[in-house]
Amino acid sequence: MHHDLHTEIDIDATPETVWNILTNLDEYENWNPFVVSAAGTVDVGERLTNRLQPPDGKAMTIKPTVTVVDTDTAFEWLGRIGVPGIFDGRHRFELEASPPGGTRLVHSEHFNGVLVRIMRKSLDTKTRNGFVAMNEALKARAEAASEATS
Repeated sequence: MHHDLHTEIDIDATPETVWNILTNLDEYENWNPFVVSAAGTVDVGERLTNRLQPPDGKAMTIKPTVTVVDTDTAFEWLGRIGVPGIFDGRHRFELEASPPGGTRLVHSEHFNGVLVRIMRKSLDTKTRNGFVAMNEALKARAEAASEATS
């Protein structure tokens, strides 16, 4: 069983500004309402420690592996609950430059595994709401940073 979540938001800041905020894991606790803390190195093959707090959901800590780092363009990790095939999530951020000097953030996750069917309702509500809250907070932080440097 598999399932996809897909969200997008337009941000009035450059991909470089958005990227710098998105990949500064130490600062997540200061702005991110969904991934409320993160630690690790943003390099392919590295393990992160992320504390997730979906709106109206239970907090959990995951230790995903970074799978894609394409500066100013894409950041992705693969997280698992248990062994592969039980519940796997490929979490992805894509940054697309948009005129004039803005960014379209595509924030998505592809879920696979036997637990996906029973977790689908929670994914479509609590997890999706967490993505939206994170997108909005990232937009606010990036636009404030962009204004401060103008």
